[in-house]
Amino acid sequence: MGIAAVLARTRSSKPETGWELFSHDADIGLRGYGPTRQAAFEQAAYALTATITDPRGVSPRHIVEITCEAADIEFLLVEWLNALVYEMATRRMLFGRFAVHIRGHRLTAWAWGEPVDVARHEPATEVKGATLTALRVANRGEKGWLAQCVVDV
Repeated sequence: MGIAAVLARTRSSKPETGWELFSHDADIGLRGYGPTRQAAFEQAAYALTATITDPRGVSPRHIVEITCEAADIEFLLVEWLNALVYEMATRRMLFGRFAVHIRGHRLTAWAWGEPVDVARHEPATEVKGATLTALRVANRGEKGWLAQCVVDV
């Protein structure tokens, strides 16, 4: 599947698509919801950005392609989020738009973002990495997919 097909899918808006943060001890939990696994992973990425800044304030000026794989779909979520953390740290960027394609236990994704502007983005915290705590990727039937875990901040 090419990037155009992935982008066409991500432009559709469904009521069950979204993300949220939840408190967990000294860390932060994040959840992504969507009609597909890919959409739930995309929403989890928005939640990851939201732990740092408002994703709506991040301009999609640069694109980064990310690939990762894991033994199962739950570990793939951790790999995906940790790949984003790595890209944010090494490129000194924030991402505010995502397109994910999953085939089996391999993920190919595109993340759009821009360099961190401390005055404009007002970063709230630094994410050190995704953990196995509260890790869950599940098909919730008519409610769609859930992708969640706790990130170390």
